[in-house]
Amino acid sequence: MCRLGSKLLFLPAFIGFPFLALGQSPISAQDTQAQIAALQEAVRNAQAASESARAAGDNAWMLVSAALVLLMTAPGLALFYGGLVRRKNILGTMMQSFAMMGLVTLIWAIVGYSLAFGHGNAFIGGFEHVFLRGVGLAPDVDYAPTIPEQTFMVYQLMFAIITPALITGAFAERMKFSAMLVFLSLWSILIYTPMAHMVWGVGGLLNPVGGRWPCLDFAGGTVVHITSGIAALVTALYLGKRVGYPHMPMPPHSMVLTFIGASLLWVGWFGFNAGSALGAGPLATSAFVNTQFAAAAAALSWTVVEWIENGKPTALGAISGAVAGLATITQASGYVQPMSALLIGLIAGVVCSIMVFRVKKYFGYDDSLDAFGVHGVGGTIGALLTGFFASGVINAVFGRDAAGKPLAVGAIDGNWHQVKNQAIGMGIGWGFSFIGTLVLLVLVDKLIGLRVSAADEAIGLDLSQHGEEGYDLNA
Repeated sequence: MCRLGSKLLFLPAFIGFPFLALGQSPISAQDTQAQIAALQEAVRNAQAASESARAAGDNAWMLVSAALVLLMTAPGLALFYGGLVRRKNILGTMMQSFAMMGLVTLIWAIVGYSLAFGHGNAFIGGFEHVFLRGVGLAPDVDYAPTIPEQTFMVYQLMFAIITPALITGAFAERMKFSAMLVFLSLWSILIYTPMAHMVWGVGGLLNPVGGRWPCLDFAGGTVVHITSGIAALVTALYLGKRVGYPHMPMPPHSMVLTFIGASLLWVGWFGFNAGSALGAGPLATSAFVNTQFAAAAAALSWTVVEWIENGKPTALGAISGAVAGLATITQASGYVQPMSALLIGLIAGVVCSIMVFRVKKYFGYDDSLDAFGVHGVGGTIGALLTGFFASGVINAVFGRDAAGKPLAVGAIDGNWHQVKNQAIGMGIGWGFSFIGTLVLLVLVDKLIGLRVSAADEAIGLDLSQHGEEGYDLNA
């Protein structure tokens, strides 16, 4: 102890030695406080720079994702559907998708965004954001705290565009262009926006945070695929079959266009699913990986079923399977682990192919481009499988316990109650879209008529509705 004490006597001299050597006195308390303040300021500046960089990265990813989702409608869906119809209907079919890009944008800016994401009740938003009032460049912390609200708004717009465009596949080659505009405008306002609010809006009936029945829908399995798929079925049944269906052959006029369209859909779907993380973090990575795995698995399983069913694997079957897998994983993409995504994709390819090959044939309805068989059925099984495979390890959507462990999310975590909530959400999506679509079809049919005449159907939508042809074979 004495030896230690003697050493401590020299400590002040040791500390002050550098300053004595320079002809300076030891650091004063005032100097120390100034240095501490400077260090704290440097830390704050570093944190601000880090937050700014994160916000910039998130915003960049979300703008890219918005562009990818728009690419899904045109050229993706336009080419996919356009190649599947007969040559005389290609422009009319592609025009339906393109029209949604313009029409829904106007609706969204005027009232759609407000009804979907404004503060309202459990069923629909209010009018606080009509004409985009209050939607500026500052974040809305209720939805996406690291990106401008305008970025969030325009990203959600792309979902609102493609959803009604998907329905057009069910009534391909037989609905008037004018009727399509009126019907899908009303559908976007009265069906899509309430459903988006119920699932994603603050205070929504099915919102996973605070909703009456918390329904997990990461990127639109219920909001987009169930609502559009059910609407497609109702529309196909209401309009009736195309002239000559199913006795007259109606093969796709260009599988090349359809193949390109499907490939663009696959690429665009990364913005659809991974973009729904609303940031460029690990959750976006998870959704990205799950999207790829499910699409690949479904393409394979559909091909196998078709090979067994018809004796040959076709390009149409492979790309249809991929789209089915993409539609099915949409709801689960940000909640499940990669191996679960693979299994979901395998199931999607089998179930959706059976719907197209057997169920559709058995009942005889003319869902021209299989919008219900792929999107309606895919969205339905995706909703239920999300309840089974959602994991708190991927997304602690229900929070964490006192020890920091994620609370159980899906049945795989032990929360079997979530399967029930998913079924309720699925049922509400089915019922709301079925009844609402039927009412709108009857209304528009009474007002202006829905279906083209038999003569117009015979010459095709290109000439009868637009006065032009997709191909000039005499040029």
